[in-house]
Amino acid sequence: MLDFFRTLKGQPWSSRARVVGWSVLHVANFLGALHMLSYIGTISTMAGPSMLPTLANEGEIVLENRWSYRIYPESLKRGDLVTLRSPLNRNRIICKRVIGFPGDIICVDPTGEKAPSTEHVQVPKGHMWIMGDNAAYSRDSRDYGPVSMGLIQGKLYARIWPPSKFTIFRNPTTYLD
Repeated sequence: MLDFFRTLKGQPWSSRARVVGWSVLHVANFLGALHMLSYIGTISTMAGPSMLPTLANEGEIVLENRWSYRIYPESLKRGDLVTLRSPLNRNRIICKRVIGFPGDIICVDPTGEKAPSTEHVQVPKGHMWIMGDNAAYSRDSRDYGPVSMGLIQGKLYARIWPPSKFTIFRNPTTYLD
């Protein structure tokens, strides 16, 4: 690297300016891409059985939309797939389905059985209730209660790998009056 600057020292000013200009452009592109991946959208790999059958146990790659949730948090709906920091380990990113929002009353059966439960939880302000699709193998709000909306990273947009399973995630939730 030092040899590069020594070589550049003997060049005319126009050559130096061109090198500096290109260097600044590359740094700006890198920072722009980093910003885009952090705040607009990113590609994520999914692993673990908690979202079966929606997402495979391993090897699936998804597009995650981080932009729409940050600008318009109300865009999240019941049934959406989200990524969030685990309430138990903030360094771990998990994927779950949104079940309830502030004010909702959730009927909880911690055993995962389909029998009616007598335990009810009201989701507090600034929190949501999340669950994995594979209830028997999911650690979710049934274990740690409502999660802070501040832990949400983004909303899953599409599965892009494997190509044979390409899917744009559409919310399957139907509301009954």
